[in-house]
Amino acid sequence: MTKLVQLKSLIAEAESEYGRAAGSVRLVAVSKTRSAEEILDLFQLGQRVFGENYLQEALAKQGQLHAQNIEWHFVGAVQSRKAKQVAENFEWVHSVDRIKLANKLNDARAGRVPLNVLVQVNLESEESKGGVSPAALSALAHELAQLPNLKFRGLMFMPMVHNQFAEQRAVFRQAKKVFDDLKQAFPQIDQLSMGMTGDMKAAIAEGATMVRIGTALFGARQ
Repeated sequence: MTKLVQLKSLIAEAESEYGRAAGSVRLVAVSKTRSAEEILDLFQLGQRVFGENYLQEALAKQGQLHAQNIEWHFVGAVQSRKAKQVAENFEWVHSVDRIKLANKLNDARAGRVPLNVLVQVNLESEESKGGVSPAALSALAHELAQLPNLKFRGLMFMPMVHNQFAEQRAVFRQAKKVFDDLKQAFPQIDQLSMGMTGDMKAAIAEGATMVRIGTALFGARQ
């Protein structure tokens, strides 16, 4: 059994165990540091959604894989000077955390199908990670929602590493509350990107609609 089949089985089991609709959680295969050949192997097994963190690396792989119908997600921090290329080469950006960046993505996307964006929220105030604070989220969301070339789809969370399942669930429960509170003002948002290899099950239990998985698919990072 391939790692992809095993992982999709685990996702389906978690959906069933926690009362989620079958197929409600999308798998974003995080392929940073991985080769175009490795991506193509997964594509040929049926995986269509891939997430990249580093722009230049991603563009090189996209060039090699341009003939494939891949849905590309940018899941890493976006530098303002690279926003134009990100907007031009991805269908989704998970890591919008400031209005300056949103404006640059919006301007670069003019004349095309709107770019799907998620706002990254820094739930635990980690200085080493990007993301808007929960307190500042509403103001950013209101500005973001006015930009015509962006489609505001939801939130992304990347919490601290917690090894205990109960601790993982507690943090993701907080994240889901932030999402639900915001959805009252923005009923169009429908995506909650959270959960990686080590905490995927807890994230699905608490409402993730996308999980970003690298290690469980490709093995330990090279």
